Amino acid sequence: MDSRTKRALEPGELDALTRRALGTGVAASTELTDGFANAVWRLRLLDGREVVLKLSPPPELEQLRYERDLLRTEAMVYGLAGPAGVPVPELLWAGFDDPVLGGDYLVLSALDGVPWNQARVDEADGHALRRELGGHLARLNAVTGDVYGYPHAGLTGATWRAAFLTMVGAVLADADRYALTLPRPPAEISAVVEASAGVLDEVTVPRLVHFDAWPGNVFLTRGASPRVQAIIDHERAFWGDPLADFVTPTIFGELNEDDEIVAGYREAGGIVEFTPSARARIALYRLYLSLIMLVEHGPRQYPQEHYAFIRDLCAADLAKALDLLSAAS
Repeated sequence: MDSRTKRALEPGELDALTRRALGTGVAASTELTDGFANAVWRLRLLDGREVVLKLSPPPELEQLRYERDLLRTEAMVYGLAGPAGVPVPELLWAGFDDPVLGGDYLVLSALDGVPWNQARVDEADGHALRRELGGHLARLNAVTGDVYGYPHAGLTGATWRAAFLTMVGAVLADADRYALTLPRPPAEISAVVEASAGVLDEVTVPRLVHFDAWPGNVFLTRGASPRVQAIIDHERAFWGDPLADFVTPTIFGELNEDDEIVAGYREAGGIVEFTPSARARIALYRLYLSLIMLVEHGPRQYPQEHYAFIRDLCAADLAKALDLLSAAS
């Protein structure tokens, strides 16, 4: 999707960047336009390698608070996810505060699979893939940290409740900064979150959460009986509650106990409970994701013909989560 955060690079600039990072130039380049924030290119290098380049938005462009140093978060996750047994592309180079272009960039090994949202998958394969994805999320969530929230963005807390309230407060402040009108008054949203926040105290260990594992970020192998080749785009990752990782695979829907993603998660050693407090936590995370997707329009300025449908779904999901939480408190 077109976005004001995506930078354009000329072929000569791409060539110079890969020569600085990898010691070889670019033979061919194709911009990948499916993403929402960073500019991304698939490059064929002069030494024959196929790589993906992700370039951060211009340093002078203000983004949402949680989006500070997004690619540094993603680089951190690549260093942790692979050793944990989660399939991810190989991080070939991480360039921070590039002296020529400014900002950050990553160079990753290119995948030869296809995003799940672009693949034709029959029902049986779909069930198997959800089960497999559940296992991968359990392995990712098994990675623990020493602080809650987004360390690179400075949105952290000593407890998950403190970190999450800080995270929600930051995105509400972003909405005010960009003069955005939300579907419900910010004061109401904040009050409902505060009143429901006690359930967050059940989380006592900071665990690595992807928080963007929707089908577009899950690559599948090609051919019959596809498998999960890799999970990509870890820039929204934070340290917190593993239950949050069930929100994007079931985006704009519901998480049911008979979902194959739950079975796969449990098979891999993950714990998923469907207590009233667990469902309240999931509702809080759906609310938070909806807020992010509504407020990120401020800095990104999506074309309305593409964004209106997503905006309406997010508004409905936000209202649903608020009503559920209000009824439970």
